[in-house]
Amino acid sequence: VWLVCRKRDALAKVGWDNRVMAEMRENIAAQLREFWDAGIRGPDFVWAATGPAMEAYSKYPAVKKANSPTGELLSVKGFLDAVRRIVIEFVVGRVLHIESGIDRLDSVTSYYLLHRNDFGFGKAPAGACILYAVSCGLSDAELERTWNLVKVKGSKTEIEDEDENESEDETAAEEMSGGEFILRTWKERKEKRMGFESVGGREVPLIDRVHRLMHLWHDGDVRKVDDYLDDNVLRDNELFKRLIQSLIELSERGSEERSLLESLSNHLGAKAAKADTTRPLGLDEEA
Repeated sequence: VWLVCRKRDALAKVGWDNRVMAEMRENIAAQLREFWDAGIRGPDFVWAATGPAMEAYSKYPAVKKANSPTGELLSVKGFLDAVRRIVIEFVVGRVLHIESGIDRLDSVTSYYLLHRNDFGFGKAPAGACILYAVSCGLSDAELERTWNLVKVKGSKTEIEDEDENESEDETAAEEMSGGEFILRTWKERKEKRMGFESVGGREVPLIDRVHRLMHLWHDGDVRKVDDYLDDNVLRDNELFKRLIQSLIELSERGSEERSLLESLSNHLGAKAAKADTTRPLGLDEEA
């Protein structure tokens, strides 16, 4: 590990956040691609961008916010939060195979993709999960209790799950240890409000919409699937369709999850064809 430190110019004046942020983006743009091509992944990738980014900030004795009439300073935390958001957008873009529009993806879905891409449904270290959560503007408590995305060993939620259904995912629960998170599957995310309501008036996460549609399709009512797609204007939502395709790539071949996702993808692709609502849907069946 190399740590290079240089003295700040003694004549350096106060910087402005808009210029510092622009310089930071320029500094890390090439570095992120270089780190990615070198095979750096996971939380290490987030930390790797910190050094090149800080160069733009630390060259000034202080950085002021240009739009603040009171001369408010841009804190180190505020700066690093912005850096992490850029890094997260870069990684999520690679998972979704798109270069633009990532900033429109909600934070909950971004976290889900990061966790799923790195750890799947296996045990994941809490430190890495918390870093991803913070980078997405979330807390570990929100991941577990608000959004029902993860299970945490020893938490109240995890104990309640075991009491409700001891047979389902019994092995994983027993093998989990303190300081480990496990991502919930679509089957485990079955609360009634999921995909219909959000918390605090926030946008309903796209991953919630996908999981709601998987439940609807699994229940075999194509009319409800179509109504949900139309009511939420999802048929022409390219980010939504790209998310489904990425989830297909991340899912296990031959799994029920993959079959459902492929069926939904095929259904979205059938633009002109009208769905047959007179019979139940099969998992591998195109509507």
